Amino acid sequence: MPRTRLVTDLDRRSFLTVAGAVTASTGIALTFGGGGRASAARPESVTPALSRTAPPPPLAPYTSGTTLQTVAAPLGGSGFRRLGDGPAWPRVVRSELAAAKRGRDERRTPLAAFVQLTDLHIVDVQHPLRYEFLRAQTTSAWRPQEPLTVAGAVSLVERVNALRGAPATGAPLSFVMTTGDTTDNNARCELDWYLRVLSGGTITPDTGDPRRYEGVQDSGLPLYWHPGDAIRDADKRLGFPRIDGLLDAARRPVRSPGLNVPWYATVGNHDVLPGGCYAPGDEGWFRDFAVGGRKLMSLDEERGKAFWRTVKKGLDPKGADFRELMRTEARRLRPVTPDPDRAPFTPAEYVAAHLDPAHTGPGPAGHGFTAENVDSGTRHYTFRISDEVIGISLDTTDPGGHYEGSLGTAQLSWLERTLKNNKDAYAIVFSHHTGASMRNERPDPAHPDEARHGGDELTALLEKHAGVVAWVNGHSHKNAITAHDGFWEISTASHIDFPQLARVIELTDNGDGTLSLFTTLIESSAPHRTDFEDLSQPGLAALYREISLNVPGAKQTLSGTPADRNTELVLPKP
Repeated sequence: MPRTRLVTDLDRRSFLTVAGAVTASTGIALTFGGGGRASAARPESVTPALSRTAPPPPLAPYTSGTTLQTVAAPLGGSGFRRLGDGPAWPRVVRSELAAAKRGRDERRTPLAAFVQLTDLHIVDVQHPLRYEFLRAQTTSAWRPQEPLTVAGAVSLVERVNALRGAPATGAPLSFVMTTGDTTDNNARCELDWYLRVLSGGTITPDTGDPRRYEGVQDSGLPLYWHPGDAIRDADKRLGFPRIDGLLDAARRPVRSPGLNVPWYATVGNHDVLPGGCYAPGDEGWFRDFAVGGRKLMSLDEERGKAFWRTVKKGLDPKGADFRELMRTEARRLRPVTPDPDRAPFTPAEYVAAHLDPAHTGPGPAGHGFTAENVDSGTRHYTFRISDEVIGISLDTTDPGGHYEGSLGTAQLSWLERTLKNNKDAYAIVFSHHTGASMRNERPDPAHPDEARHGGDELTALLEKHAGVVAWVNGHSHKNAITAHDGFWEISTASHIDFPQLARVIELTDNGDGTLSLFTTLIESSAPHRTDFEDLSQPGLAALYREISLNVPGAKQTLSGTPADRNTELVLPKP
């Protein structure tokens, strides 16, 4: 029997039963966005997508198509920097938890192999609830590459599909896990786009007026890069190019082949909280503003500083200050075309959308979520990775608001029971937040008397259980690997900020009393070199990466150190 036999959670008949139960229990349409909108007026050029079929696995280590072979690197040191083929990142052996013994390469047996995607941030760039006007305060408020998130994400899917198994061992890849923030604005259109990117389909990354773009990059405001205009904006003064037709090309339909292996989902704060940080006290206002016809694109700098301080410190978890800002800045609000596809979705609708048969792709049904999650209002679950390994997906978003996370007592207790009940298996835990970013212990409005627990408590619990080998997460947009007592915490960079990476993770038994976790970073399939004249789907994905390199003020340390990238992480066998 193969050592990495994937066990799906639901067969076809069970899935249809679950889907029917979800429809009945939630009373919502499970397919969000795109379905009822006329697309003929949109730009119609569609680049054929790559096949889902992967090359035959070599059943041997390889480097092709990974950062072990080459990495996109800047060709110059000033102005708008172009990308080209850079030197490979080597594999670093880390032995803080156990000695790396000689001969393990010949003895090892693969136990699990999968891909982690995180922080895709599929963005509706014309959405009224965005806070681009805070660009001067934080680079996360607006990025000039954001109109190209769908093209970039599809290119990443194509890279995963082309992988010839797992790089360190050659074992077959059994699944992909997304560790949250796949959407950006908690908008139904974004949820639909993300599900189509991963499961397969055609996406038109556009809302509002189908005839034209209506966002900040055609506003005339010098705060933003205007690629198709001669305006001397702040970015062009730094060397950003003029690329005529880019915004129209970014709104064209994009075709995704969908992943060719099963995929699972872990929820992030941007997936279920408007703006990634609000637990609205007035859901009706947020819904009406999201689908409405007004958008704030500029703000006085001093007021922007004060507003951002409030958001950063978590002092406005329900968005009251945001509502007040929209009221008092009404004279600055610009007209945009209303669109019901921009409506926010609830956490229950997020789960239900994954259970929609339209987004099954290669499965499993629900991508980890089940009807039980809908009925109980939860978003955590466990699944079988292989005969010897289980996966545990946590919901670390705090329903009380703010972008940092925590766990409620009920979920923490469920986690402990799950680990005890599976003490004979190795466990890989998935979450969106890192241990260091779980410091938000605001009460859950639905369970005000339930305590919340931070990263220190979660780490201590995982350290108590010998079977836990890895905690895999995102959120920080930075590669970082941390040794804990008995397991490794593996945090992976985002796919919206440079260097735009995902990670292949492999678990092996070395046959000498130790285990090894191999981590190998991958980029999208887009070419490193860009051509400003190439506005095809692959060309847009290449521009997506190169523009992200040049974001003014962006952190230059997100790739981490060599010890946070391609690694072999040795640990004792329990």
